[in-house]
Amino acid sequence: MPGYIEDRWYKKGPPDPEDPKKRPTRVKTDLYEKCKRYRVCGIPGVRKRSFDRKADAETWKAKVQTELLRGEFVDHRDGDIPLAEYIAQEYWPTKTGDPGTLQTVKSRIDNRIVPYLGALHLNAIKVPQLRKYLADLDERYGPATIIESWGTLSSILEAAVDDERIPRNPCLAKTVRPPSKPERKARAWTRERVMAVREGLDERFRVMVDLGVGAGLRQGEVLGLSVDDVDTDADVIHVRRQVRIVRSRLVYSLPKGGKTRTVPLPKHLAERIAEHAERFPPVAVTLPWGDPATPENAKQTAERAPQTHRLLVTGERQKGALRRGVFNEGPWKRALVEAGVIPPPPPKAARTDEERARRARGNTKYAAAPEDGFHALRHTFASVQLHARESVVSVSKWMGHSDPSITLKIYAHMMPEADGRGRAAMDAWFAGDS
Repeated sequence: MPGYIEDRWYKKGPPDPEDPKKRPTRVKTDLYEKCKRYRVCGIPGVRKRSFDRKADAETWKAKVQTELLRGEFVDHRDGDIPLAEYIAQEYWPTKTGDPGTLQTVKSRIDNRIVPYLGALHLNAIKVPQLRKYLADLDERYGPATIIESWGTLSSILEAAVDDERIPRNPCLAKTVRPPSKPERKARAWTRERVMAVREGLDERFRVMVDLGVGAGLRQGEVLGLSVDDVDTDADVIHVRRQVRIVRSRLVYSLPKGGKTRTVPLPKHLAERIAEHAERFPPVAVTLPWGDPATPENAKQTAERAPQTHRLLVTGERQKGALRRGVFNEGPWKRALVEAGVIPPPPPKAARTDEERARRARGNTKYAAAPEDGFHALRHTFASVQLHARESVVSVSKWMGHSDPSITLKIYAHMMPEADGRGRAAMDAWFAGDS
């Protein structure tokens, strides 16, 4: 394997004119004691590197030659770049994908990675630094947020490995791991609670409850549902799009996972939809598709072309697509209070000046309800289907899961009499011995 060690302090002296066979004496170079003495040179594709001791130079040369033969060599100096600079200059400019997802990841990087590790050079991020990073996050965030941040950081460092900036991803070390995500079982609502919350909603929004619990639609899919997606002849609903927020603007996009689907349309739900459409006629709403940013080329122009759909659910004042945040913190929370799911806001006497000002703006601060959001209706849909012994494969398809195993993971505890049938089966098995 090519490569040699150069002594930068000494060089061969001139030969002795009286005895040409005599070995030339060494003479000092201009670099004597001005730099590291030994330099590894002559290895193709590898930059020269200097050392104070010859033994260190020989060890490094042998290591590099071995790693080159294995195809594993990465020069440590290539990682001499701050993490924040690597992300801004090399990692992020090459990222592609769903604009909404990219926005979420960018926010995660800006708020929960760069402030903690951005100043460290890539080759300085080791297991000790990662342990401190996890400890810092643990002081401010819950397990789910930490797990998301850790996954994004690991993806960045894995890209740095592929870019030959660092030899390995320290996030894969066995001695440093993010916290385990606490198990949280999906909780279905009783029929009484569903009906109470529905009754507490403004009449124009009650069909949202019907669609959530009657067809298992996600909230964004309900907001993007057109009257033309409801096929009463075939008794199905075509879930073709959702309304979501990208860069603070509303857009249409494919449902979660980028997959359209068809779900059964029960007769009762069809009647509710028809009643709603008669009382609150569908509104034609035009929104960009996928990304609201100005297109930069013909491909983007075609992909982001605005679409118009006659939406079943629209806003109260402005007859346009409904923002989920406005609905969740307004009509939905009011309905939860009416149904007794969450407590009412503090009485006026207990409010601070800031709370009174917020109420005057129409932004009453309600209690948090992370387990009683719109998604609880979707859990209820799954519960009803599974209790009716509908197949997991069908339920998974209707809910838009990529695989039935996901449905089982989330809703297995809702399947009826699983332990009871097991006990009966074992009793019958033991009875055969008597």
